[in-house]
Amino acid sequence: MLESISNIFRIPDLKKKIFFTAFLLIIYRLGSFIPLPGVDASVLKSFLGSQTAGGNLFGMFDLFVGGNFERASIFALGIMPYITASIVIQLLGGVIPYFEKLKKEGAEGQRKMNQIMRMGTVVIGVFNALTISLFVQSITSSDGASAVAAPGPLFIFSSIITLVTGTMFIMWLGEQITEKGIGNGISLIIFAGIIARYPKGFIDMFRMVQIGAMNIFTAIIVLIIMLLVTAAVILITEATRKIPVQYAKRIIGRKVYGGQSTTIPLKVNTAGVIPIIFAQSVIMFPRTIASFFRESDFMNVLVSWLSPGAFLYTIVYVGLIVFFAYFYTAMVLNPVEMAENMKKYGGFIPGRKPGKPTSDYINNILTRITLPGAIFFAFVAVMPEFMSKYTNLPFYFGGTGLIIVVGVALDTLTQIESHLTMRHYQGFMKKGKLRGRR
Repeated sequence: MLESISNIFRIPDLKKKIFFTAFLLIIYRLGSFIPLPGVDASVLKSFLGSQTAGGNLFGMFDLFVGGNFERASIFALGIMPYITASIVIQLLGGVIPYFEKLKKEGAEGQRKMNQIMRMGTVVIGVFNALTISLFVQSITSSDGASAVAAPGPLFIFSSIITLVTGTMFIMWLGEQITEKGIGNGISLIIFAGIIARYPKGFIDMFRMVQIGAMNIFTAIIVLIIMLLVTAAVILITEATRKIPVQYAKRIIGRKVYGGQSTTIPLKVNTAGVIPIIFAQSVIMFPRTIASFFRESDFMNVLVSWLSPGAFLYTIVYVGLIVFFAYFYTAMVLNPVEMAENMKKYGGFIPGRKPGKPTSDYINNILTRITLPGAIFFAFVAVMPEFMSKYTNLPFYFGGTGLIIVVGVALDTLTQIESHLTMRHYQGFMKKGKLRGRR
């Protein structure tokens, strides 16, 4: 491992990419502490302080933007409008013929889709900024102090301009990282915001052990569980079911094409973290709305039923994750289209006839492998509530944040690995030793 790390800095191009990426991530984190004009962040923080991360829509939103919402930062919207726009465009690609056509046009179609996503980011960002500014303007502390010094149309207008500009700047940072740095820039920005919470959380846990608020054996068990769950998430994230494909030989002129064997890798977790995000949004929307009507007995009962850790909440949450895992997998992977493309280029699955039998075979495999992946990620999603309840853990570990961190880390390491192996250096994920070229 140490040799692999040292090899990184022997490759000038890779070293430059890593330093460039780190520099832009530092800029992002510094901007996260620039406050939104006219907002008292302490009042907002005290209002949200009673909610655990991911406990309602605002807590879940704050988790994705790295605590920027709680700090009333100019980056309070984070990159979420862009993520929402990209998910919507991706889903529309399987429904609307125009977007499906763009997906098949190669680089030019991707350029047009990126332009549409940017415009969609601005529209969604304006709507989100309006919602947040109205929400922050309505917050008051227990002693009657308002979170906004001068509420009114001017504050709302300036907040929308500032927040949307902050989102577009973050999007630009992400694109620069993707183009000139290492890894996926947008994912790394979310990654940086999530892991920024962990150091303080571990420090708080060790302080609890020192003062006796947490048993030392409980802390050790918690650390072991964290390691095991993280390893399991890595295993499921990387798990694939490979379908063998044989291509028939074709003679064109004097050249022979095809004749080779390959595989189609189908991921156990094709949908990634998307089902958990959708499920959280659906189940926490009514709870968040109900929290504004504290005088209503029915709303209070609804809040208790849909609170993290409640039996109804857990059952509905797990069911929604499984449902959205199948839904999203069906949207992004089309077995009929895969079978047609295979047939078009002379490919076939051994023992399966081309056409409908092939698409049915692929669909059956997807159906079988999606279920265990969805159930495992549902377990990871509900784990933080039980960890906090039974171990008194002072920070949010697991759920969406852990899956994103693992996925982004693996993707970035894979890119670094490709740079190392391309220059005949030993990578992080290779077994055995390769002699570096001096």
